[in-house]
Formats: sequence, C-alpha cells, structure tokens
Amino acid sequence: MGDTYPQELKASSSCDWPLLGTIISRLRLQPGQQLIDLGCGTGGVGLWLARACAVHLVGIDISPQAIHLATQRAPEFLPPDRAVFHVGTLEATGLPDSHAHGAVCIDALGFAPNRLAALREIRRVLRPGGRMVLTSGGRRINPVSPPWPEQAAAAGMELESEEERPHEPAMWRRLYQLWVKREADLRQHLGDQQADSMLMEARTRSRSLENRRSVTVTLRRPGGHVPSP
Repeated sequence: MGDTYPQELKASSSCDWPLLGTIISRLRLQPGQQLIDLGCGTGGVGLWLARACAVHLVGIDISPQAIHLATQRAPEFLPPDRAVFHVGTLEATGLPDSHAHGAVCIDALGFAPNRLAALREIRRVLRPGGRMVLTSGGRRINPVSPPWPEQAAAAGMELESEEERPHEPAMWRRLYQLWVKREADLRQHLGDQQADSMLMEARTRSRSLENRRSVTVTLRRPGGHVPSP
C-alpha cells in the first residue's frame, strides 16, 4: 500500500493518514486517559493512536490469534502496562461501565450481528462526555441501516459529525486485490480462520464497491466534560 498509512501499522484496513488525523482531532483525548479499540485486529491502529495521544489502550477482538499478535506487538509502541488486549465482541466487550474516555471502531461495526446492541455497548463503556469514532460503509441505494442521527439516538448517543470518505471504496478495491494475491502471507501471519474470513469478504464485497458510501462518524455519550484521569 506504499505510504497510504504508516508502515508500522501493518494495517489491512482503510485507516490511512487522513483518517488517523481525524480520529485524533475528534476524540480530543488528554495524556493518561483510556482508549478502547473495538475490533482491534492485530493492534496497529490502536497502538499507534495510544502512542500519539499518550493514553492507555484496551483492544478487543473476536479472534484469539489477532489478540495474540496484538499483545506481541505492544512493546514496539508503548511502555509496559500501557496496553492490554482481550477476546470479546462488539456487543459484549467484558469491560466495566464508564471505563474509557474514548473509543475507535475501524471497519468492524458492519460485522456486528446486532448493530444497535453494539452501539449501546459502546455507550455503556464510555464515560459521560466520552467520544467514539467509527468508520461505516453502506450501499448508496436502498441503504441497510437507518440514518446516523437515528442510530445515535436509538443507542442513547449524540451524533457530533458524519464525514464522507469518497476515496475509500478505491482503497478497499486495492486492499481486496492484495488480500487475494497474498493469500499465503495472510495464512502464515494471521492463521487460517482469519484469512478465510478476509478472503470471503474480498470475494463477496468487491462487487458492491461502486455503490458503497463510506463515512467517518463521531458519537458522544451525553454528559459533562470528560474528566481527567
């Protein structure tokens, strides 16, 4: 992917340089606060953000292999005890109430079996005033989800911003092509279960990219200012 995003991310998602900048500016985290990366994969995005913002990180992913790899990578980015990773789902993170000052969910919300339950879980683990930045894609014609103001209200959240990323479908087309081309590398690095999931996505979703509308959404849990750590 060249210099589309920092090389050290080792990313397989759409989290490019502009999106990283948007996330930092939207979350408005202070040093020492707590960040959650939901659907963290092998940890690159969350670890990069935690280092850039000088915060603590908890990563949640459904794949034990991804959690293992993320845990191994943590010392490359952060001092000991600044990052932990756990197996969990978007609907059941296993985290305490009001745990974090901010959260990110990059390219993962669309895979949640119950989208509203996932958004409500995110609200639960955020502190009052805490923000979440997520990426979301859907069809331009006959969208499968309600408008974001409705989704935010149903989850008890406030919609702060919704910004379109018109270049993202082309990025996904390139990523899908690379996933298929580098299948052997995917299996060696991520294991067969994760590779099978990615390859299935590449082969089934690439045909619908022309009608995809990709956005970056910022949600806020109602309440006062996010307290200092």
